[in-house]
Amino acid sequence: MGPPPLSDDLSEIVFFDVETTVPTRPGQGFAILEFGAILVCPRKLTELRNYSTLVRPADLSLITPLSERCNGINAEAVSSAPTFADIASAVYDLLHGRIWAGHNIIRFDCVRVKDAFAAINQTPPEPKGYIDSLVLLTQKFGRRAGNMKMATLATYFGLGQQTHRSLDDVRMNLEVLKYCATVLFLESSLPDIFTENSWVSPNAVTRSRSNGKSRSEGGLLNMNKDSVLVSSPETADKNHPILSLATSSTNVDVPNVADSFSFRELQDEINRESVRADVAMNEKSIQNSPDSAASFSVLQTSSSSIVVLEPEKISISSLDASLVPSYRGSQRIELLHEGFAFQLHSSGLKVRFGISTKFVDSAGRPRLNFVVDPSPSLCNVLEACDNVARKLSAESGSGSDWRPVVIRKEGFYNYPTIRLHLPTAVCEEIAIYATEIYQKETSGSVQRLLFSKFDAEELGAMFKPGTFVDAVFSLDPYDYHQNAGIKLVAKKLIIH
Repeated sequence: MGPPPLSDDLSEIVFFDVETTVPTRPGQGFAILEFGAILVCPRKLTELRNYSTLVRPADLSLITPLSERCNGINAEAVSSAPTFADIASAVYDLLHGRIWAGHNIIRFDCVRVKDAFAAINQTPPEPKGYIDSLVLLTQKFGRRAGNMKMATLATYFGLGQQTHRSLDDVRMNLEVLKYCATVLFLESSLPDIFTENSWVSPNAVTRSRSNGKSRSEGGLLNMNKDSVLVSSPETADKNHPILSLATSSTNVDVPNVADSFSFRELQDEINRESVRADVAMNEKSIQNSPDSAASFSVLQTSSSSIVVLEPEKISISSLDASLVPSYRGSQRIELLHEGFAFQLHSSGLKVRFGISTKFVDSAGRPRLNFVVDPSPSLCNVLEACDNVARKLSAESGSGSDWRPVVIRKEGFYNYPTIRLHLPTAVCEEIAIYATEIYQKETSGSVQRLLFSKFDAEELGAMFKPGTFVDAVFSLDPYDYHQNAGIKLVAKKLIIH
């Protein structure tokens, strides 16, 4: 079908999705096989127009059996379809200047669209704002439905099976957002009742050094207000749950939609400070010889499929490393387990050294990190990840010095340690912790800790040596100023 007739109302939200080939060898990129989008009225949440088309890649051999299994699109189906160059003007008119929405679009779909325009030497469209439902539902809806795959969320709400076809997926995306927003709206109306009946778990607790005590602040209502993606007080009358999921990428005023924090600004700030922190910390360590049997592939599925695994559930032989596009157009290394991006969940980590404030960022804020004693199984997994990532780093041409993720001091080889980082960022002049922090009471109940201000001293009092923590953390390879390695970034911490 042809492109939809466009209106001059660029406050419409465009939900879009691309289906692509799956790379099967080093250096091979993605090729778009299908583009689908719907224009949605942000006030009534109704579909105004839709556009969908198969896309013929320049090289049909990129459509491998693995690629067909992912989305069902074979070479015969696209043999007579238009090329991306044929539809580029329609895609540009549809996307440019509008609010972009989709599941994991920041990491995947946006990059694919940008690359496709670059391949035909045309200027890519630019968004007015983003609504990335993977990021924002993780923050606001939590993992109550399980992992944050679109298929899992749809099953949770009884919306049927995901087809992995562009137009079906974007319509399902909108329905999932409607259902999640309704649940959040109901919970915010009676937080005490829904919290008591385990609709919201755990309860939120706000801490402030001004009173030195924990203070219950009414469950999810305050958790949303004080968490990473926080809406400004001036927009309180606009906080319909579906609208509060939007993040603006620019300073352009988007009525009723993009009034909350910019996730892209937050992510860029976190990434920028993450690599600098590793370079600043001069850790003297013993280089481990790489495992000659370790191998890698560039099998890259949609990064929305991030799983959280315990070290004991990791198969060392299933660990791989892949080169993927970064936010700034370069490539970075992503670690995979059985072809999927993953994070680690490790319980009972003993704090060896508490919060370090030795190094500061460009704004004068301490770069927060602390050192824990890893279990033998965690050490095995991390050192295996080190091996595959270091091998790919060398094969991709990097000459940087590799810093082992497991720290083994000379003379203390049997007492390894690892460093967990707590990323921070400033959004609209407000400093925030980008790690979810919880406290486990002796009764066994777990409460979310919310902080009214950035205070490294207050945080340090909670991570004293000998304290035990449970941690969910990502493994983020970096290569910066001739130093490379894997940075362990805490996503969630439970303090015992």
